[in-house]
Amino acid sequence: MSTIPAEPKHPIQVVARRTGLSVDVLRAWERCYGAVQPDRTASRRRLYSDRDVERSILLRRATEAGRPIGQIATLPDDQLRQLVASDIAAGIRRIGDVPSAPPEMVPMRFVTRALDAIGRLDSSELHTVLSAASLALSPADLMERVMVPLMRTVGTRWEEGALGISHEHLATAIIRAVLSGIVLSRDLPNSGPGIVVATPAGQVQELGALVVAATAASVGWHVTYVGIDVPAASITEAVAQAGAEAVALSITHPENDPNLPSELKSLRERLPARSAVLAGGLAAPAYATTFEEIGALLLRDMQSLRTVLTSLRSEHGGLAA
Repeated sequence: MSTIPAEPKHPIQVVARRTGLSVDVLRAWERCYGAVQPDRTASRRRLYSDRDVERSILLRRATEAGRPIGQIATLPDDQLRQLVASDIAAGIRRIGDVPSAPPEMVPMRFVTRALDAIGRLDSSELHTVLSAASLALSPADLMERVMVPLMRTVGTRWEEGALGISHEHLATAIIRAVLSGIVLSRDLPNSGPGIVVATPAGQVQELGALVVAATAASVGWHVTYVGIDVPAASITEAVAQAGAEAVALSITHPENDPNLPSELKSLRERLPARSAVLAGGLAAPAYATTFEEIGALLLRDMQSLRTVLTSLRSEHGGLAA
């Protein structure tokens, strides 16, 4: 008697690779929207069917075209296929992907849609737009042409009174979630260089540090992200425990902290001599003299950060980005 073979099941890491969605996005779509309902093992590990994988790909394509996940998550597969087919027929495969739009304009379209979502306090749409950008763009374009301009525009509009504190907080929360997902979703080999990312004591703005962490992860570094306002002693402990070869510091505000120079000098004294120290951010140039004294690299833009990280990675054995 012949038996029907069991339907294959796939762990979430396999599904992430097949669909192009991060593990965090897959979990969020299941938990928040019920988009896909995988089976569970006795130990609560998710197992996805081939149909689950196909549905996740359809959802990804629909959100790339600008459809909010909250509006399509529970649609039947047939309707999802029709939506995706209609978007493709209209020439729209990703947000901003219009036949007449030159490639250099696509990142700005993500920024425009993100700002519109922030203005309407639509956290779901903002997450959808930024998740789509992370799928559609290279890591360099995502950071340099979407995330950084978006954060700066939000900051400027908040200072001018065009956005309220609720808008700024919403934007910060969603950007933080997307950037954290990028850092956590990198699947790197066990060997390779490590980097500790933080803001030093007195620096309490986080998004710049998360951009640095996501950028480092995208070029092959194992990132230990320890957060904001971290004293020199704690950064040093993290470097020792992680076995990291480098430290990256984000310094955004203020530009005249009288305690920061001594904090930076203390960090350098505590670190092993071989440890590289990188620094950047809007306020970092104000402390250029101190960085020169301690032998730290002051990086004035994202391209410089990527170049230096890639070079240092090669010195430590090299990893595929």
